[in-house]
Amino acid sequence: MAVGEYKPGLEGIPATQSNISFIDGQVGLLEYRGIRIEELCQHSSFLETCYLLVFGQLPTAGELKTFEEHVLLRRRLKYPIRDMIKSFPDNAPPMDALQTCVSALGMFYPLTELHDQEYIYQATLRLLAKVPTMVAAFHLMRQGNDPVMPRDDLGYSANFLYTLNEKEPDPLAARVFDVCLILHAEHTVNASTFAALVTASTLTDPYMVMSSAVGTLAGPLHGGANEKVMHMLAEIGTIDRIPAYLDGKITRKEKIMGFGHRVYKVKDPRATVLQGLAQQLFDKFGHDPYYDLAVELERQVNERLAGKGIYANVDFYSGLVYKKLGIPEDLFTAVFAIARTPGWLAHWKEQLSDNRLFRPTQVYTGQHNIAYVPIEQR
Repeated sequence: MAVGEYKPGLEGIPATQSNISFIDGQVGLLEYRGIRIEELCQHSSFLETCYLLVFGQLPTAGELKTFEEHVLLRRRLKYPIRDMIKSFPDNAPPMDALQTCVSALGMFYPLTELHDQEYIYQATLRLLAKVPTMVAAFHLMRQGNDPVMPRDDLGYSANFLYTLNEKEPDPLAARVFDVCLILHAEHTVNASTFAALVTASTLTDPYMVMSSAVGTLAGPLHGGANEKVMHMLAEIGTIDRIPAYLDGKITRKEKIMGFGHRVYKVKDPRATVLQGLAQQLFDKFGHDPYYDLAVELERQVNERLAGKGIYANVDFYSGLVYKKLGIPEDLFTAVFAIARTPGWLAHWKEQLSDNRLFRPTQVYTGQHNIAYVPIEQR
């Protein structure tokens, strides 16, 4: 690339060095700290994966037990936070509510010494613990109900489903949701992670870093695609309408939601895992006709567009899984934020270790030497 060459969206330009995650989009490989995502989904838990991402290695049994206990003890919200949520409009976008809550949280835990490892650890615990509680509390309170208090006898994922749906989830549902969180926990320098890095480079507190990431994720070009997949499936309706739908999309050169990725040129490995999770849920809790529609839609998209490197991505099956777990569609992106919290925190911590303020340049396209015209002559 020539010096000073403009690359829209910084596409392909390395913005940082990192050892947190790795993607090979040509073969469909995703690793967290060198461990394949499929291995973590099969053997790990979300909190163990959080520890791996933030602290750089898998914990011992003792370290994991202590970490889980520390997160559990911080799940409750201070009553001013609950009162603030109560004052939100009933129709407030969930991501706006979450960003406000995360920002407010920082006022209760003001910045002390940013490079102090204990401060970093405590901030990590609080955000991992309280973000799910905030999302569930907002959902219930926007319906005029009191939030459900977290239960100390339930694990991380089971507790979120309990506080969201007001009933203890089936163990399979809790495990499926835990794997969903693992799948979304980290994905190199995407838009929200880059926003977190830029904010972190100013040496502000981690709650502001998290808030900037949440705000970036809220945009329709980043988060929310799985919700749009559900709308697409509803629009298509039946399998026999798929060909006409695809004909229209391809002719108009419009995006087919849930397909294609900036990095992956084969099927997203996370989509493969999510498809298996969907099958497990439907086998136990009843079939969803949209799943058959999704499978056939993927087959027909592959027939037409696989040659262009367009395959199913992580968003294609995740909405079907979340719907079966009782998660409302407008909370899908907030759930994404719950899952991505350890990834953002890992990049925040890594940025602190060798910080340099982000200050990109620009390619100026304006004029020069324009004379000022007095207002009476304009």
